[in-house]
Amino acid sequence: MAKMSRRKVVKGIMTTGVLGVTGGLRAATTTTTSTTHADAITPDDFASIEKVTGRHFTPKQREMMVENATAKREVLVNLRNRKIDPNIEPAVHFDPRIAGVSYPTGSSSCTMSDGPVPDYDGDIEHLAFATVVDLSRLIFAKKITSTQLTKMYLDRLKRFGTRLNCVITLTEELALAQAKRADAELAGGKSRGPLHGIPWGAKDLLATKGVPTTWGVKPYADRRFDEDATVVKRLEEAGAVLIAKLSMGELAMGDVWFGGMTRNPWKPSTGSSGSSAGPGAATAAGLVAFAVGSETLGSIISPCITNGLTGLRPTYGRVSRFGAMALARTMDKLGPMARGVEDCALILSAIHGPDGRDSTAASVPFNWSASTNLKKLRVGIALADVDNALKGKNEEKNKTMRAAIDHVRELVGELKPITRPPTKNYTGLASLTIACESACNFMELIDSDQINELVQQDAGSWPNVFRVGSTIPAADYLRAQQVRTQLQLEMHEALKDVDCYVTFPYAGPTVSYTNLTGHPSLVTRCGMFEGLPLSIEFVGDLYREDAILCLGLAFERSTEWHKQWPDTTKIPPL
Repeated sequence: MAKMSRRKVVKGIMTTGVLGVTGGLRAATTTTTSTTHADAITPDDFASIEKVTGRHFTPKQREMMVENATAKREVLVNLRNRKIDPNIEPAVHFDPRIAGVSYPTGSSSCTMSDGPVPDYDGDIEHLAFATVVDLSRLIFAKKITSTQLTKMYLDRLKRFGTRLNCVITLTEELALAQAKRADAELAGGKSRGPLHGIPWGAKDLLATKGVPTTWGVKPYADRRFDEDATVVKRLEEAGAVLIAKLSMGELAMGDVWFGGMTRNPWKPSTGSSGSSAGPGAATAAGLVAFAVGSETLGSIISPCITNGLTGLRPTYGRVSRFGAMALARTMDKLGPMARGVEDCALILSAIHGPDGRDSTAASVPFNWSASTNLKKLRVGIALADVDNALKGKNEEKNKTMRAAIDHVRELVGELKPITRPPTKNYTGLASLTIACESACNFMELIDSDQINELVQQDAGSWPNVFRVGSTIPAADYLRAQQVRTQLQLEMHEALKDVDCYVTFPYAGPTVSYTNLTGHPSLVTRCGMFEGLPLSIEFVGDLYREDAILCLGLAFERSTEWHKQWPDTTKIPPL
């Protein structure tokens, strides 16, 4: 069966309303069109509204509605014309925590694994595909410097970034300054932790002071913010070196941005998937040590699958999103994309926690150790979804996937079957939520001619999704959120006897369900098929990133898949 690109899947979802889509400081100034309505509302006007919303009013009811609707229209127009700082959260918040359930308290900790300093032959480019853990050990052993590493990755970004179309802005001057500082601090005995001196790339929806932040669209191509996003600031405090702003699908959809399609280094004739397309391609191609992406409905998971990376989508609210583009505020999350499981743990440790800027960021500790006893974990399996993943597939591919499940079972001793909530009860919930919330977040763009500058203009693309989202009644949106609470309760019931469960990405409704409920997910390599990577997924209970990272690390250490990376010298020029 032919594999559909995530962009096609997302567009189909947003067009048809089937299960779900993906994934700043100040929006660029837009020229809004007139929103003055001189025409009087008549009873007949409600007939169209009834048709769109599936309601029915009597003629008498329509007449009674005219005066009130006219007054409400004035309020709506005034609201749209009012300038609002996009960092301001709505008064209605989403919280993944269930009332009456206890969650971790206390302080956080992250203990890196013990291990030898990797062999190094003196050729810095031979470290292009090394993990953050190995690079950190080499830096602290004084085998390499941050400046050497940064210059190597900058050179690779210049050579291969254009071929992959994965770089929007190189931050060369900033990177060299940060690397120089890191080397000076390390030489003086000051350590900021395991990320000290490690070069990284940011998805271009994270604000960076004085550096363009484009959100992947032409209207914002030259926009600069006056402060860094919290994630950017925290990684700088951890000593990491920002070397590039990486491409993203337009406003966090797909792998097409105003510069074209970002390419998959494993198969350059295809896209990198999205919307964290640049972080996916650049990390897999050894152009950065790690990247930070965002997800609303698959935007970390999907490019990690396509590019063969390890990706961690944390619990909703685990990481502050201040300074990140808002798509659907009750579903947006930020997380690491890397070449190793332990890398993701180290990155999450540096960026998690409240900051006083994002009101949804929760004060829940993250405690993780690379030496955690795997046998203490209660691990489940979503049998129906695993069976669905194997249905109708190539037998060679199925064999690899079955072997991955069997291997997980060998590692933990027992896999407890879980039954996730039935799909029929929650169809369309994710797509409706995203349509409504994104229409709110991009209201100024919708009302301007600049919406026509987006590359993608078909039925499943953002311009049309925003327009449709703006017509969905607030009462129906709020009712959908009540249904979402019911899904949270059912997911809590499904996972009450496990710490995490194993499945395959996009098998069943997992991506929709977990993005709606806020549960964390880790994807990592489990094999290869026809020259392309295959991935397995570990889904954790709320705030149990430690569980999925522990299981993922054990799986990674007992396999060899994470050591295979694409040959970038074979990537043809655009």
